[in-house]
Amino acid sequence: MKIYTKTGDDGTTGLFGGTRVKKNSFRIDAYGTVDELNAIIGIVLTHSMNKAISEHLLSISSLLFTVGSDLATRNDSVFRDKTPQILQTHISLLEHHIDSYQADLPELKSFILPGGSSAAAHLHHARTVCRRAERAVVALSETELINGTIIQFLNRLSDYLFVASRLVNFHQGIDDILWISSEI
Repeated sequence: MKIYTKTGDDGTTGLFGGTRVKKNSFRIDAYGTVDELNAIIGIVLTHSMNKAISEHLLSISSLLFTVGSDLATRNDSVFRDKTPQILQTHISLLEHHIDSYQADLPELKSFILPGGSSAAAHLHHARTVCRRAERAVVALSETELINGTIIQFLNRLSDYLFVASRLVNFHQGIDDILWISSEI
């Protein structure tokens, strides 16, 4: 497969199904931000951490490709019926992991600052990009019909990434960095 096609040199890109749209459209912003999130998760996976968390993140990375392909396929596309989609079961699995991780962690009684280990800091970065992806998908949903489960999935995924960052630090013996309100 050839990597460059030159068809995007005019500031447009092709969706699944062949429709061309501007590269700054809501749809491209949404799935581009999901792609950015996935790249950050790839960085996280280069770190040594708990095997279960690594396996969960690898599965999530694959699901983010599902999100991206869903967002890259308009509802009127001939490929819509063949495009994989995020399902409620994927959200339930994230909730299961969140609950399982939290059971191993000390109760959170304060806001925490991002940081600790490098892996945890990257998970916090992923969390904030996930929130941005969620906002981009919401913006898209206000102009076009999309799979609403994607918004729920991204919302839950940001919660998962937060709890995973805490668990990574916990496994490495690093305490949460508590936010202390102060006046300057």
